[in-house]
This record gives sequence, C-alpha cells and structure tokens, in this order.
Amino acid sequence: MCQTHLQHFAQLALPLLLLSSLMAGAQPEPPVAPTVDHREERHGATVIDNYFWLREKSNPKVVAYLEAENAYTKAMTGDLAPFSDALYKEMLGHVKQTDLSVPVQRGDYLYYSRTEEGKQYPIQCRRKGTMEAAEEVLLDPNELAKTHKFVGLGAFVVSDDHNMLAYSVDFTGFRQFGLQVKNLRTGETLPDSAERVDSVVWAADNKTLFVTTEDAVTKRSDKLWRHVLGAAAFEPIYEEKDELYDIRIEKTRDKKYIFLAIDSKDTNEFRWLRADHPQATFVVFLPREKKHRYYVDHRENLFYIRTNKPGRNFAIMTAPESDPSPKNWKEFIPQRDDALLEHLDLFQDFAVAVTRSDAVDHLRVYDFHSAKWTAIPFPEPVYAAFPGGTPEFDSKTYRYNYQSFITPPSVFDYDVQSGQSKLLKRQEVLGNYDPTQYVSERQWATARDGVKVPISIVYRKGFVRDGHAPLFLYGYGSYGAGTPATFSSNRLSLLDRGMAYAIAHIRGGNEMGEKWREDGMLMKKKNTFWDFIDCAGYLVAEKWTSKDRLVIEGGSAGGLLMGAVVNMAPDMFRAVHAAVPFVDVMNTMMDASLPLTVGEYLEWGNPNEKPAYDYMKTYSPYDNLEKRAYPAILVTTSFNDSQVMYWEPAKYVARLRTLKTNDTPLLLKIKMEPAGHGGASGRYDRMKDQAFEYAWLLSQVGITK
Repeated sequence: MCQTHLQHFAQLALPLLLLSSLMAGAQPEPPVAPTVDHREERHGATVIDNYFWLREKSNPKVVAYLEAENAYTKAMTGDLAPFSDALYKEMLGHVKQTDLSVPVQRGDYLYYSRTEEGKQYPIQCRRKGTMEAAEEVLLDPNELAKTHKFVGLGAFVVSDDHNMLAYSVDFTGFRQFGLQVKNLRTGETLPDSAERVDSVVWAADNKTLFVTTEDAVTKRSDKLWRHVLGAAAFEPIYEEKDELYDIRIEKTRDKKYIFLAIDSKDTNEFRWLRADHPQATFVVFLPREKKHRYYVDHRENLFYIRTNKPGRNFAIMTAPESDPSPKNWKEFIPQRDDALLEHLDLFQDFAVAVTRSDAVDHLRVYDFHSAKWTAIPFPEPVYAAFPGGTPEFDSKTYRYNYQSFITPPSVFDYDVQSGQSKLLKRQEVLGNYDPTQYVSERQWATARDGVKVPISIVYRKGFVRDGHAPLFLYGYGSYGAGTPATFSSNRLSLLDRGMAYAIAHIRGGNEMGEKWREDGMLMKKKNTFWDFIDCAGYLVAEKWTSKDRLVIEGGSAGGLLMGAVVNMAPDMFRAVHAAVPFVDVMNTMMDASLPLTVGEYLEWGNPNEKPAYDYMKTYSPYDNLEKRAYPAILVTTSFNDSQVMYWEPAKYVARLRTLKTNDTPLLLKIKMEPAGHGGASGRYDRMKDQAFEYAWLLSQVGITK
C-alpha cells in the first residue's frame, strides 16, 4: 500500500482494533466491520442498515465500541492536548469567575444569581428590600452536583406570595426533569414531587400547582395536572391525544390568567383559566384550525392575540374578556410583510413589540397614555437585542439585553417616560479586551435562485482579504430559529489568531421573516443547504478565505446541515464540526416510537407519504454518503442525548469510514458520562469541550498555538 492508503486503513481500523482488544483480551488483529444486518421495506425499496445494532444502548458491546471510538479520537488528537489546555486557560482568563447578575425586582424581593470561582453552577438567591439585606440562598446546584455529575435546572417558579419555590432538575442529560417544592420560609423540601415535568405555574392561592408532563417514551409533553400542596396525588385534568401537538402551561404578567398552550409546528390552540379560580375548568379560547397560529396574553380587561390570520408575519388583535370571539377582534398592530412580529410584552402603562427584519431584532415601546410608539435605538448595524425579563406588571421601566459580536452582553433599563436607556451592567471581559480592535459587518450572498442571504461577520483589525485567511462559518437554519450575532469571549481565541468568524443566516430560520422559515422546511428544505454552500462560495469568491482555509460548524439540526453540505459540496470545506448531528433522517423519521419523531413531520415531512419520502432521501446525510473524498470531520455527541439519539452520529461515522477515499481525519467524540443535547452542564466542563473543538478546527488550518 502507498502511504496514503496506509493512513486511511489505520483510520478505519483503529476503533475496531481497540474494540477487538477490549472484547477478546488479545493482541489487536485486522478489523472486522459490524455486519449485523437490518432490513426494512419502505414503499417497495429495501433499506439495508448494517449499523442498526448500535441502538442497543444497554448492550456492553455497544458501550465498548463507543469507548473505542473515544480512545481512537484521544489517540489521534493527543498532540493537540497542550494547545487545547492553553486555549482553555486563555478562555478562562477572559471570564470573571466570581460574579453577580443584575437583580430583578419581584414584589418586595430582589432576585439574582451569582457565581463563585471554581464552582460549576450559578447560585440562585434573593434579598428582601435592598441588596444590603441578608441573602437567602434559594437553590445551590453546586450542592446537588456533589452527588450528581450532571445538574440541569428546568423550571424555577416562585409563588405570588414569595413563600414557595417550585423547581425541576435533570440529573442525566436526557431532559427528564423531576419537580420539587421548597418552603422558602422554613427551607423544607416538601414531599410534593413529580417526574418528567416540563412546565409549572402557581395559581393565585399560592398552594395550587399546574404542571405539564411528558410521555416517558416519545418525550412529547402531553398531560396537564393540578396539584394542591399536601394532597395525596396529582390530579390529571387534560391529555393531548394528537401526537403532532405538545402542551405547556403559562401565566400572564398581570397574574390574572393561566393559559394552557397546545402547539404543533403549524397550528396552536389556547385554553384559559382565571388564576384565582384554580378548581375551575379550562375554557377553549379559539378552537384549533389547521395552520392558524395564535398566542394569547392579557391586560386591562382585554385579551391580546398574536395571530397569523392577517398574514404570515403576525398581527396583534385585541378582544374583550366578555366575548373574545373573532367577530370582536380589533387590530392593535398590523401585519407587515417586511418584519416578523415575534412577541408583545404587556404592562400596566406600556407594551413592547419585538420584531425581526434583516437578521436583527427591534424593540418598539407603546405608551398607553399617549398612544405613541417609540423605537429603542441601538448603536451598531449588526447586533442582538431581546427582552431581559421584567416580571412586575406595574413596572415603569423595561429591561432588555443588548450585545453584538464586539459588545459584551449588556443589561439596560428603558424608562418609558423619559425615553432613555440606563446601562445597569456590561459583562466584564478580563485579559485587556479592547472592542476597538475588532470589526463587525454585514455581507449579502446571492443564492443560486437569486435570493439575497445575510451573513454576519467579525474579525480582528489587520485581517487581510486576500483569500489566504482562515474563516469559521456557522449555520443552523431550522425550526424558524434565527441565529443572532451574539458576543462570545471564547470566540476571541479564534479572532486573535487571525481567523474570521461568520454566521450564515440561511433559510429555515426566521431572520428575514416567516417566509424565510417556510422556504427552508418540508419540500423546500434543500434551500437551507444550498444557501449555506452559496454563502461559503461567496466568502471564497470575495477572498474572505479559501476552500482549504474554511472550517464550518453546526449542531443538532445544524448538524444535519453539516452532513448535507459535505455530501453536496465535499470540496468546499477544509474541516467540519458536527455537534449532536441529526444525520440519520430516514431511519429516525420512519420510527414513530422515537422521541420527537411524529411532531417533526411538520418540519421535515412525513416519510410515510411517498413524495416526502423521496424528497427527504435526497438530502439525508446518512443515506447519501458515497465513495469519495471528504473534508476532515469531528463529530461530537452525548450518550444520554434526548433530542438526537447517540446512535445517529455513531452510525454515520461508522458508515462513512467504509466509504471515504482520502486520509483526512474522521473522529467521533462521545460523552459517556451524564451529559445532554447541549453537552456538559457545568460551565468549566463546557469550556473545556469548546477548547478542544476549537483546537481541533484551528489545527486543521495549520494553527496549533
């Protein structure tokens, strides 16, 4: 064999050699690829999946195989350990490890969280009256972490009288949260508890809880329960039978109504209950109607309805409490074709509309006394702005968060009467960070169908556009979830080494409105992938980088993006990080017993219908792997991931090893300890993981220090 073929053979062989040694206790022998054969008939076409056996999570051979993959990755990246360690120390050097969040007023209390150096998790606290009062620690996840390797905090809801705390915690990473209730007067944890809890609210009596729970197998939130503290059991009061829908429970800011929201990807239904009548029956606000998406809030005897009836980008209508039927709806905010109306925050004296257009958010404040709108101004053309949490209905100020690629996270209070914003805190970035040394800008790539796709980009001053610089391109493009241009102190480790960072705001997100989402889903999903490829092509053509200096990253549905684009344009990219990637689209979407599958039909399509099956199979990364050269690929996942099962990336890597014809690295790094879809739960652990990922990506373009 030539040297190239020897290297390729070694890459294919090592995980299986390690597995063979683990299983047999013998000297390593040439590998034997998994041969367990699984066949399914789909519309007359036989699908052969030689790696189906990897789904057997309790099988010791599966665990051994995954451990062998980790051992292989460790062996192949051992020389990067000093660089990864150096990056971690550098990243940590930018962080103020002992810090305090901006306190939030709730009744007589100021609620906040704080971090302590060396501790993984923020500590949840409050003080009564002023920040000079004695501190009450409400919940310290670091104490829970003494007996658990993973601590994920879900619900954290204080009763209206501030005497009870309902919270939920996940200890495995599988996003199954257990509910606990703590008496804040005594510090006692009550026996009232429940498993697999998703959302929680308190009724006005401060003793009745409403909770939603998920199905143990499909993880669909489908049941609503009522519980009076001290009662023997939780009372079931609603079950959603339609598998396309999930449910959640919420409470209005004026504390008058509790809403049961019933959501699918394209249709909603709301039911309401007076918060001071917790034993009453929920009433349907408006029966579900296919493709009618609406959301309800309340203020001053009026319901406010965000609805897509007038147009896909939503309008706000009002309706009287006495009869909120559509015949009584009146327009409050009209639908606009050029801006998506994402949300409306309601207060006693004002309202705040959150809109999105041209890949940035806008905040507009309405004064109910003057009946005038005022826009909150922002200083940069590329930024991220979003509500910062203003729980008090009678507040005179509105809290919001502002940041950009260059400006660290900043908390402001906007005074409605004066029209002025007051900066309360800007995240301190240690290590002599100087924002004037960085440049952020917006570029527009032209997709192959003529659509203009926004790209947000940041780089350190001195960056030269000559086609030789490295560039990191990120993408997501699914579920109508736009990717904002947020700040990351960890990202400085890329920028300071001469690498530019860019986000491709591709179709499937909502950066350009609801049509942007619709044009990147279902039978138009491939627009997402072509947009990303065309953004990459634009950056190369405009000499921001070159193909052999371009690295890309995406996670979850963004991992599907990674898998698709390397099949469609394998020579466009130097290296790829696919995090918790949804790559086995056909097998997953054909198995209705898996978590999330049925509800996802409205995002990807239902493969039990032949047109959808045929289309989905043209882009499913696992099904479109071929014998050819591929870029360097790092795949990361977690054994306990609840959203994308671990076997998808494991199967993808195993199959790709048998097909790729070149010797570029192909690595699988799987967290076998408790971890989830977002990886590790502790802040230091997450930073170490990102340091490794950055070290690997940088090394692929020749940067190793």
